[in-house]
Amino acid sequence: MLDRFRAADTQVLGVSIDSVHSHLNWGKDCGGVSFPLLADFEPKGQMASSYGHYLADAGITDRATVIIDMKGEIRYSVAVTPGGERNIEELAGECEKINAEQSGGALPTGSGVPAGTELYVKSNCGPSRRVLLALDNLGLTSSVTIKNVTEDAAAASALVQHGKDQAPCLVIDGAPLFESGDIVKTLVDRVAPV
Repeated sequence: MLDRFRAADTQVLGVSIDSVHSHLNWGKDCGGVSFPLLADFEPKGQMASSYGHYLADAGITDRATVIIDMKGEIRYSVAVTPGGERNIEELAGECEKINAEQSGGALPTGSGVPAGTELYVKSNCGPSRRVLLALDNLGLTSSVTIKNVTEDAAAASALVQHGKDQAPCLVIDGAPLFESGDIVKTLVDRVAPV
């Protein structure tokens, strides 16, 4: 239902007190997660505490949903207990209701990516998968031409023309980036609110 949340100008984030490494493993077990996960790890539970959802005696967070509007105001905060389940349909409806009441329009975004931006990836490659998930999380999949060098010999040849036989490789504004961390940071910077 991410498309429905995006249509309501909503950025879905998952937050837990687990580490980044735990999030990576959880995401792999789920077959990939197409929204950002934030680690409320150190100091443990600080973010959850600020919203009243840290259960200090148990050392865990309550399973809760917090909706913050475009002005930074908490508009919805509901816990369903650590073992409870959320009703995603109701949450989408709540986001749509809040969005309809906003007078500021859509979420502000940065410049985005220019036409002609290309991403070279390899099959079964962790760093390539990381960048592909970031593209999806940021809503940029349709803005970037994706070329799989494992499956396409022409793409593999074109990749070498950018200086290395290494994927992932993002070619943006004519310049190649080869490290997944640098690629993700560049993409985030391109869509960050101005």
